[in-house]
Amino acid sequence: MILEKFASPVVITTERFALRPVRKSDAGLFALYAGDKRVAEATQGIPHPLPPGAAEAFYARAVASAGEEDIWVMDGTRSDLPEVLGVISLKKMDRNQSEVAFWVAPAFWNHGIASEAVQALVGANPQKNCTMFAEAFQDNPGSARVLTNAGFQYLGDAESYSVARGANVPTWTYIRKLD
Repeated sequence: MILEKFASPVVITTERFALRPVRKSDAGLFALYAGDKRVAEATQGIPHPLPPGAAEAFYARAVASAGEEDIWVMDGTRSDLPEVLGVISLKKMDRNQSEVAFWVAPAFWNHGIASEAVQALVGANPQKNCTMFAEAFQDNPGSARVLTNAGFQYLGDAESYSVARGANVPTWTYIRKLD
């Protein structure tokens, strides 16, 4: 794995793709993928239907996060895949901890993209965390497998609000201690 300082956040390369900072040109594919009801309902913060301008607002938030959240695009161009496969982020918490969140476009589900991205992010540990947390909706066992494949351990059940669903949704919470 190679770390290269590009802009904040750093670029992290994997065997098949790169995790790179969000670009303004990503907005069209964000709108296409995040506008899919299956993607939106698998996340806490993506509304469905996706309102006009939401993709551009996501870009603006990504570049203006002031270090509170680092957001990367899963960019598949190095393997002749699309420029945007999905998104992964680390949201800073107190005491040198962060929360991992991710989504992958449905066309790339069940191809190991999310697992590769989470494992690369954990391995790179760009925020130098001692602990990472994550959660998965209980009706999304694929995301739970991604987390356990990356060494996250089950902490317990909880619930989180899903904007797309307009409701609290049962979750499984996970922790990953880092050296």
